[in-house]
Formats: sequence, C-alpha cells, structure tokens
Amino acid sequence: MRRSLLTLPLLCMPLIAAGQTLSGDQISNTAWMQQQQISIKSAQQQPAPGSLLVQAQSGTTADAQSNNTLLSVNPLAGGTVNSSTVQYGVTPNVSAQASVTQRSWVTQPRIISSEVGATYNAGRYSLGVSVAQDQAPSPTPLPRVLPGAVPGVNGLSDFDSSTQLNARGRFALNGNSGVLLGASMGRIRLLPGNQLGLNALDQKALSFGIEHGPVSTSIVGRTMYPEPGTAVPGMLNAERRWNSIDLGVTWRLPWQGSLSFGAQNLWSSGSAVNTPAGPPEPDQSRTPYVQYHQDL
Repeated sequence: MRRSLLTLPLLCMPLIAAGQTLSGDQISNTAWMQQQQISIKSAQQQPAPGSLLVQAQSGTTADAQSNNTLLSVNPLAGGTVNSSTVQYGVTPNVSAQASVTQRSWVTQPRIISSEVGATYNAGRYSLGVSVAQDQAPSPTPLPRVLPGAVPGVNGLSDFDSSTQLNARGRFALNGNSGVLLGASMGRIRLLPGNQLGLNALDQKALSFGIEHGPVSTSIVGRTMYPEPGTAVPGMLNAERRWNSIDLGVTWRLPWQGSLSFGAQNLWSSGSAVNTPAGPPEPDQSRTPYVQYHQDL
C-alpha cells in the first residue's frame, strides 16, 4: 500500500504536464484570437506541417465591412458575426483552411457562409484562393420602413444564396504593417418573385486594404449585372449594371475593444434614395456608420 501511494504522484506527472501545456496553448490561442483578421483571410498564421489550428472569432457587421470581406451588408443593422476557422499545415509553406461564419440580425434571417481554400505563405507575402457559399436559411423578404433600414446583402433584400471564387494576398511592409489585395467573382441567386424580375446576378469585386499596428482600412469595389442569357429582352433591368465602392476603418483598442467607421456605397451608380415607389433596384444609398465593439 505504501509503495502504491509513493508511485501515485509519478503516475500523475503526465496529467500535470498536459495541464501545463494546455494552459500555455490557451494563452497563445487567446493572443491569436485578438489579432485583427482571421487567418483564412490574411494568412498571417502558418501552421506547422501536419498540425491543426482552430480559431473562433466574434465581431460586428461593421467589423466585417472593414475586414477585407467581399460580402456587403448594412452596417447600421447592429448585427453580429461569429466565425470558426480550421487550418491544417500541408507543407512548411502551404496550408488548407475551412471556415464557417454566421451573420445574425434582429430584423432579418441569419446568413450562413462556408469557405474552403488553401494558402501559400512565403513569410513576407502570402496568397490564398478559396471557394465560398452564402445562404439565408428560410429567407423571407421584409418590407422597407425607412431607406436603408432593412439589412440586405449587396443591397438586395430578396437575397437567397451566392457562390463565389475568391483570391486574397498580403504583402508585409514590416513587422506590423502590410498591404492586402482581394478579388472575387461569383453569382447571386434571388428569391422567386423579386422586384428586380431576375433570377440571378453575376458579381465581381476588388478590394485593397492596409494594416498598420492596431489600425486596418479597406476599400471594396463591386459591380453586379444580370446573368447573361437569363434576362428577358426589353426588361427594365435587362442591361443594367450596378457599381459601388465601400470604405471602412477599424481601430483595435488596447482593452480588447474595436472602433469601426466608414461608409457603405461611398460612391455608387444607383439612385441615392430608393423608395418602394421608385424603380426596383438594389439599395445603393450612401450609409455612413460608426460602431464600437467590446470583447468580453
């Protein structure tokens, strides 16, 4: 019995060591989660070959507006964004990623996005490609009460789903600054019976961003047009193109908070005011915003 009691601490040593390792991993993961962007977008984190990195992040729709995203939603709707990302190291410079993101609002059905891709990281610069899909489960078109009050996707209140091919790159200027570039092309599907009278829209987008310490800024340009061959000849929107530019800035504060400001549709080719009595077009009204987010 005495011998068993003496060997008991020795048997517990692996558990104690594992607990110490887990504590260190939790600390490093916490610091990782406080970075400005998730790794699937900026590719700043590169897992070792054969290792797996998991990350969870939450924020606001305004954070997403200025986080080099190519999905445009109304930042004044006060929505939240929750994302989970998994990275697997394939080689010292190549990693595979998969992420799931949920955007939720009080006045609109949630949007669930999934993305799968790969990233090549050469240290100072990185390049990633991915395929993404956005879907609104049980979508319901909502009536507009005030211009810009209803959060649509890319100004479309009749959004159903979308698929796109994305490419993102980052070039590090120094230890805490970098330039981000992004491009996307895809298709947006609308609900049947929508006001546009179209089943699908093709979209192309370009983004440019700069990171410097706790401050990041991005500008995103988009163009949407009816899918070739699907528009009815002579229809009002058969030959239309809608262009817009968004600008956003996010400042990460030392106390795990963030301040985001900018303007959606800072410039657009559509009407500045879109009312129910006006022509059926995507909402491209200019929407300035200022939002504060605190991580708890």
